Amino acid sequence: MRSNDKMNLLIAVHSHQPEGNFEWVFAEAYEKAYLPFLTILQQHPDIKIALHYTGCLLDWFAAKHPEFIKMLKRLVKRGQVEMLSGGYYEPILSLIPERDIIGQIKLMNEKVKEFTGYSPSGAWLAERVWEPTLIKPMAKAGIRYTIVDDSHFANVGEKPDELSGYYVTENEGQRLLIFSGSERLRYSMPFKLPNETINYLKDLRNKGIPAKVFADDGEKFGIWPGTFKWVYEEKWLEGFFNALEAEAEWLNTMTFSEYIRKYGPTGRIYLTCGSYREMMEWSGGYFKNFLVKYPEANNMQKKMLYVSERVAATDSKKALHHLYKGQCNCAYWHGIFGGLYLNHLRSAVYSNLIEAEKAMDAITHKARPWVDVKAFDFDSDTYDEVLVSLPKLNLYFSPHNGGSLFELDFKPLSLNLTNTLSRRKESYHEKLSKPKKSEPDSSVQSGGPPSIHDIVGVKDKGLTADLNYDWYKKVSLLDHFLREDTTVKDFAASRFSEAGDFLSGEYNYEIKKSTKPESLTLRLQREGNYFSVSGEKHKVKVIKSIKIDGADCATELNYEVINLDSEEISPRFGVEFNYSLKDPHLNHVGEVRNLRNININDQWYGIKIDFEFSEPTSFWYFPIETVSESEGGLERTYQQLSLLFHWDLKLAPKEKWCIRIFKNIKVTE
Repeated sequence: MRSNDKMNLLIAVHSHQPEGNFEWVFAEAYEKAYLPFLTILQQHPDIKIALHYTGCLLDWFAAKHPEFIKMLKRLVKRGQVEMLSGGYYEPILSLIPERDIIGQIKLMNEKVKEFTGYSPSGAWLAERVWEPTLIKPMAKAGIRYTIVDDSHFANVGEKPDELSGYYVTENEGQRLLIFSGSERLRYSMPFKLPNETINYLKDLRNKGIPAKVFADDGEKFGIWPGTFKWVYEEKWLEGFFNALEAEAEWLNTMTFSEYIRKYGPTGRIYLTCGSYREMMEWSGGYFKNFLVKYPEANNMQKKMLYVSERVAATDSKKALHHLYKGQCNCAYWHGIFGGLYLNHLRSAVYSNLIEAEKAMDAITHKARPWVDVKAFDFDSDTYDEVLVSLPKLNLYFSPHNGGSLFELDFKPLSLNLTNTLSRRKESYHEKLSKPKKSEPDSSVQSGGPPSIHDIVGVKDKGLTADLNYDWYKKVSLLDHFLREDTTVKDFAASRFSEAGDFLSGEYNYEIKKSTKPESLTLRLQREGNYFSVSGEKHKVKVIKSIKIDGADCATELNYEVINLDSEEISPRFGVEFNYSLKDPHLNHVGEVRNLRNININDQWYGIKIDFEFSEPTSFWYFPIETVSESEGGLERTYQQLSLLFHWDLKLAPKEKWCIRIFKNIKVTE
């Protein structure tokens, strides 16, 4: 770099709201971040920038604020804004099949061209989750460059402050250009005074660094805590643009494509799998570790892959559209934002995947009655799961994990009724025992608001009492043998011990198809052990037969508990169900004895589940709430309703106890 050469600042701002997020969140983000940012930008025509809006937002802008798209088009036309492509519904590209990577990016290319007249050559990489295998599909989709973080480069030995411009990488003969975003700029913009960023860039120029990249979320300019006041009311953004213009003699902004046209690559690079530094901490070093930490995320991703495989075998545009929506990344992981912990985001993923299935079912089966059963390793754990599909229901069973039911889809409402989440310990739970860090005043004198990564806050009160952790997967059709002294409060807090080995033990299974075209029976059985209070081991067999009638969404459960031992046993046997529903009458820890029927009524979804028992039944119920981190601090989130039906048994040697449970799912009027 010659002493009279200008320093180049390349700015990329990415904006996204997840599929399934609340309308008011879209509206607030528009009013506090997206609109004011673009309004101020257009007042500074010499400031050049790259913008990325995900398909979720582009669809919303087109429906709610078409004037915003017109504003974008004007800025693109005058050469001030370069539009970035990417996966249309913001998937983590490494989580989806190559065909869907190419399809999602091409869809974004088409939409950006349609809305703004610009054909993008660069792509925003969702959460900057990089894997070398992405080079080929991105190149095939017409992408020339992307942006990652300087931490990606640091992982292969590069020094972040010495990085500049773009680098060339390749895989299997396909080439991609990669820019490195600066973490220091991420933490200074907009949280530090403009002159601090200017001085940093000047220092880099004096050291011979010709270009630096800022690439981060648009929501930090107005939506993150304290930023609206700082960025707009106290005019940080206006001041920053003014400062850039005032230093035009040595400091220049340009788009990424302009930089590529004007300058050659800095060098060749081969990056390892990675993401930005904070994501690497949350994921444990590799993004796909989220699928290990959260089995619920793994089930969701494997469901998506299963649906994608089916969609690929059809030409249904409707199914493909819903599949792409179901690949929206936010519900598949968890970091500083709610992500996986937000049940409405998980629900949106499942809803779209079920909609895709319904579109394919209509093509495959038309209006005929049908039932489809598949036994294969659905979740990639080497064990077979049993997937039962009917016109109105999907039921996914895990014989090796307690013969449990881990997915129950009610197709008339495109609703996964077992969209549940286990409570687990998170490192940030330790914050509840520490004093809250005070937030600095957002004033020009004291500097801006803290970065969202530096805030230690508690959004809801009394969270310490809610720190209960589950030691097993909170799914359904779980068989418990409990101690006589176990209480509903013990069970609700997951502070109890099992007196049997059935809860997560392996069950043998047998599928019996009925003469009725929409019915079948799945028989699951296990010979295991019951441990008495004195510690003696007794042989017990549990048989559960699930008769499914897809015509009216009815299920008949027939349970048999058989004492195989030579001594009498007195177990408390229970069957647990977890439903991602909320009934106000059951929204507390409670118990009822000697009932014969009960119904769960969720008014939000408009659905009712009726239970009827052949024998008097005791019933425990309670809500499952998690404590998770969000941009506003630690918060309590409702996840599901947990139910345990149980019976105190006394079985002589070789004696068998039986109960029949009828369950029916209905749409309420």
